[in-house]
Amino acid sequence: MPDRKLYLKFVDSDVTGIITLYWDNAPETCKALWGALEKPIRWPATHAMFSGPEIMMGLPEENRNFDPTKLPPENQTVLPDPGELLWFYQPKNFFKIDPTEFWEIGLFYAAGGRTFGPTGWIPCTYFGRMTENLDGIAAQCRLIRTEGAKVVEIGRLS
Repeated sequence: MPDRKLYLKFVDSDVTGIITLYWDNAPETCKALWGALEKPIRWPATHAMFSGPEIMMGLPEENRNFDPTKLPPENQTVLPDPGELLWFYQPKNFFKIDPTEFWEIGLFYAAGGRTFGPTGWIPCTYFGRMTENLDGIAAQCRLIRTEGAKVVEIGRLS
């Protein structure tokens, strides 16, 4: 399965990066997300408020074909490296300040990131790393801070 990779593309600018999955370190998470991305998703990526250089995307309801509560903690950290992608599931009423359910894929595009939210540190599963064109993707991520959300497509690399 190490040859199975994903792509992340900023739709309007047509800038694409390639993601190598951490099959050895996060096998269950990789398997779940690989299955969920059988059909590529498009989502308006927003910039994180607390965690530094990170953009966040949800997983649309039609791609939610696994039980996120069954995924074990895998390859977790609170201090990601540039280019790493995280998986985080927030069940309803998980945080006092945010009662909504959220299925999150995040991308850290530069150094200095941390998985820190309004309630403190949150260990997350890191399931892959952008191994091609991180610089081009990072430039697009930085624009979200000043221009607002941008539509991102994530899917299997064919």
